[in-house]
Amino acid sequence: MPTVVFHKGGQTYTEVVKENTNLVVRAGIKQFPYPHLRYECGMGKCAKCACRVLAGAEQLPPVNWKEKKQLGERVEQGYRLACQLWLNSDIELTQDVEA
Repeated sequence: MPTVVFHKGGQTYTEVVKENTNLVVRAGIKQFPYPHLRYECGMGKCAKCACRVLAGAEQLPPVNWKEKKQLGERVEQGYRLACQLWLNSDIELTQDVEA
C-alpha cells in the first residue's frame, strides 16, 4: 500500500493509503489529508489541487492533457494535479499555501 507524505504550510502529514487512491476523492469524503489539501472541481479544470512532486514522480503515469493545459510550464518544475493521480506507489508532495 502506498505511503503518502504531504507537506503544506510548514506541516508534514503522512498516511498509508489503499492501492489506486486519489487524494482529492479522499479529501472530498473527509479522509487524508482533509482539510489540508486544497482542491475544488476534482476534474482537472481549475488547478486548485496542483502539487509539486518531491519523490515518486517516476512511478506516476505520464502527464495528461488536462495537466498540460492547466499547469503549463509548471509541469517542468514537477507539478501535477492531485485530482488526476491514482496512486499505486509511495509519493511525497508539497502544495503551496494560498496567498
